[in-house]
Amino acid sequence: MILRMLVPAFVSFIGLSWFIASVLLPKAPLGDPNGPMYYPLILSGFLFVMGVIYFIQELKVRHQEKGILKKLFAGRTPKLIIAALILSILYTLTFEKLGFLVSTIIFLGLLLFVINGFRGWKKWVTNIAVAVLFSFVLWYGFSQLLGIGLP
Repeated sequence: MILRMLVPAFVSFIGLSWFIASVLLPKAPLGDPNGPMYYPLILSGFLFVMGVIYFIQELKVRHQEKGILKKLFAGRTPKLIIAALILSILYTLTFEKLGFLVSTIIFLGLLLFVINGFRGWKKWVTNIAVAVLFSFVLWYGFSQLLGIGLP
């Protein structure tokens, strides 16, 4: 419908607005006089082009919109959405008390079990390994490599 066309039109408008604002940036007194506008021009041009492509794609599929909501709320999808929301709220509430590493391992583990299921030892091993390794890599990257303290 028409609402689906608003987002790509808005993205294109923002990209075009930023492009115009980038062109109007003052010239640099030292070095390349147009230096301050290169990066914003590239980003705003990219945003505008992506908005136009998105708009064209929405024009092509606008007649298929009727079945999308039915597919979204069919099967186990609503249960997965509700479970993810509940787990996210619990993660938020336990984050300060348990700390990043423990609460993230528990959150990811439970979320993976909800999505992948509990049957079979291979799923158990995979779910636990992914939760522990992903959490540890994130903790190590932020805490040790970047020096950003996590609770």
